[in-house]
Amino acid sequence: MSHRIGHGYDVHAFCDGDHVTLGGVRIAHERGIDAHSDGDVVLHALCDALLGALALGDIGQHFPPTDARWKDCDSRVFLRHCAALLAERGWHVSNADITVLAEAPKIGPHREAMRAAIAQELGSEIERISVKATTTEKLGFVGRGEGLAAEAVVLIDRILR
Repeated sequence: MSHRIGHGYDVHAFCDGDHVTLGGVRIAHERGIDAHSDGDVVLHALCDALLGALALGDIGQHFPPTDARWKDCDSRVFLRHCAALLAERGWHVSNADITVLAEAPKIGPHREAMRAAIAQELGSEIERISVKATTTEKLGFVGRGEGLAAEAVVLIDRILR
């Protein structure tokens, strides 16, 4: 077996709106996300972790925000791309561990839907996907309610022949 670890981080500011999308799940919220795509920090951090583990750059290289094709794009498209890159190279996700940093919205009620959505896009078992959340105790931009962030760590495996 060969193993690789990848780490990803993403952050977006809040703006006017009525929902956020996190982990591929639309969540009603008093604010929206200011982003070129749908601003799903969970999937963006996960994509960066997967691309990092594959040593294939970052999400901005694969889906540049200057490209109009990605305007308001569903971030599951990005995750599908990363899943295809994994499969093409013979890798699979051993596990993914994702932390959402947000004062609001609350993640707990949506955690299982996020895990299921991510597992489906990766062609993985839900038991391999962890989604958890923390606040920043009212500190920094997250604590002031200016935006949210996510961090992801993945372990990918490949059987060597």
